[in-house]
Amino acid sequence: MYYQGVKKTIVARFVPKKRSFQGEIHPLLERLFLARGITSETELDRTLSKLPSPWLLSGMEEMVTHLITAINEQQRICIVADFDADGATSCAVAIKGLQLLGAGQVSFVVPNRFEYGYGLTPEIVELVKLQNPDVIITVDNGISSVDGVKAAIDSGIKVLVTDHHLAGSELPAADAIVNPNLVGDKFPGKSLAGVGVIFYVLMALRSRLREMNRFESNQVQEPNLAQLLDYVALGTVADVVALDQINRILVHQGLLRIRTGRCHPGFNALIEVSGKNSQTIVASDLGFSLGPRLNAAGRMDDMSLGIQCLLTDDPALAKDIALQLDGLNNDRREVEAVMKHEAMGLLSEMKALDEHHLPAGVCLFDANWHQGVIGILASRIKDQIHRPVIAFAPAGKDLIKGSARSIPGVHIRDVLSDIAAAHPKLLSKFGGHAMAAGLSLNMHDYPPFALAFDEMVSKRLADVDLEQKILSDGELTEAEMSIETADLLQNAATWGQEFPEPVFDGVFDVIQSRIVGQRHLKLVLRKPGGDLVIDAIAFFVDKPEHWLGLRQIKAAYKLDINEFRGNRSVQFIVQYFEKIA
Repeated sequence: MYYQGVKKTIVARFVPKKRSFQGEIHPLLERLFLARGITSETELDRTLSKLPSPWLLSGMEEMVTHLITAINEQQRICIVADFDADGATSCAVAIKGLQLLGAGQVSFVVPNRFEYGYGLTPEIVELVKLQNPDVIITVDNGISSVDGVKAAIDSGIKVLVTDHHLAGSELPAADAIVNPNLVGDKFPGKSLAGVGVIFYVLMALRSRLREMNRFESNQVQEPNLAQLLDYVALGTVADVVALDQINRILVHQGLLRIRTGRCHPGFNALIEVSGKNSQTIVASDLGFSLGPRLNAAGRMDDMSLGIQCLLTDDPALAKDIALQLDGLNNDRREVEAVMKHEAMGLLSEMKALDEHHLPAGVCLFDANWHQGVIGILASRIKDQIHRPVIAFAPAGKDLIKGSARSIPGVHIRDVLSDIAAAHPKLLSKFGGHAMAAGLSLNMHDYPPFALAFDEMVSKRLADVDLEQKILSDGELTEAEMSIETADLLQNAATWGQEFPEPVFDGVFDVIQSRIVGQRHLKLVLRKPGGDLVIDAIAFFVDKPEHWLGLRQIKAAYKLDINEFRGNRSVQFIVQYFEKIA
């Protein structure tokens, strides 16, 4: 018997012997950092001075030249954003940043997911033209918008593309492109989110304006772009990009501003409706509490609402919009629960939970599924069966849209690219990253696509370990199960994607177990033969009533601090457990 109905194996992280830490470092931290590939203090530096130069990004010179012309001539600029949290925060950074640097006429358009789909399409260009812009700047999209960029340029509109997605075989004929993932780009960080890319563009623009003595000659104070870092932190974490050192710096600096009360009113409102404490907020709160509420606008309605929340300087309006976003997020949860139940039924019919019949790559479709929720659904099912998954929903005119999620070792966009090469007429369009992608198909092409997807994934799975594993940083002593250790871990680094928060494991006697909030299991644990009693909670447990009365478990957990009415106590956030007795 095991938590969540899926058997996993708890294994120890590999800790290399190599190290070059010069000063004193806590032994536990040294072990954690070495296991994550960190071997020196310089790699842990989270000051802004350690960010690489924006001029290392190819295309930056052309980008800044066009932006300076737009500012000098007070041209009308329209930001074309994406409809997720990265796109929304990118849009806010672009608008606020350009205004700080002297742009006077900046507007935005964000495609409605259900009417237009993703990116700068010719249809979106027609919508943008209603604003009569001189310049379009794409944020978190554009690198695959060959037709849309051409349509805009043919209409006399300059197009500047900022993006981080992988390029296709043909680049758009934009006036300038900044994307760290272009072939030959020398920027050292390939994991910037869209919001990080536009922030870097603004840093380059400000440095050029400084060289031109623009601020001094106009007798204005040079703007501090750090005031945008709350947006940058949220977009970076919500987009689940790898937290390399560059992204750890950006997220850490954004969190510092939030904790010290220097974030935007819309951000404060999102924190409040999420029930979080701004003074103790951590990166995971951005990903699991704020990000979903912002994303709910694009998933369930229109991301313009989320962008308005980020942009407003009116606290009352921000609170009103944040409450609307919270309501949309609750709606999303209800829809997701129904869709997941239906998806598990489809998997059961496919005998997918029998490992001997499980397809290598799983495609799921239901004519009633919500297009805005299929990405979350694919992620949930992927976690359940540990296979690449694509969930599809109707998109009108005999089209279906799919959202793909993958596992380590299977680059999902490359899989789609291989399918497109082998079956040129099968995919309408696609794009994305190693771990997530989106695509469109004709409904009648779904059966052959599902077969092609399974075939292409199976070729890659030959060298991939499909056993579901919980990587553990080992056991903690009773002395280490303390508030001091929890604080040490929280403050030592910015944890996140590909720089995971520490997880420990051990065998524990269960002193008490009870169900809270319908699906959460509250436990009181003690190490066998030990004296320390610790509270623990496992969230979203399948059939939690089956786990009442446990006597002993093996658990993988994160060390956390529970704050209640001013009191702080240690608790475990249980990631996985197995019944021993």
